[in-house]
Amino acid sequence: MDRKDMLRVEAYLRDTFRSEAINLRPRPNLKDSAEVYISSDFIGVVSEDIEDGETSYQFNMAILDIDLPEAKS
Repeated sequence: MDRKDMLRVEAYLRDTFRSEAINLRPRPNLKDSAEVYISSDFIGVVSEDIEDGETSYQFNMAILDIDLPEAKS
């Protein structure tokens, strides 16, 4: 994932989630993905998938059970 594509995906995520605090950073030793942060907090990974000449991006974010609020009854 080159810098130009990272900036395009970053702009898309900022617009979609209405947050200028979202930023993408290159991953050490991996060229097909980037780390996603909100300010300085790591939240997930965006992976680039090129198949049959078409490019798509997948955003993966893990949510830990301990980070969830209690369910309302």
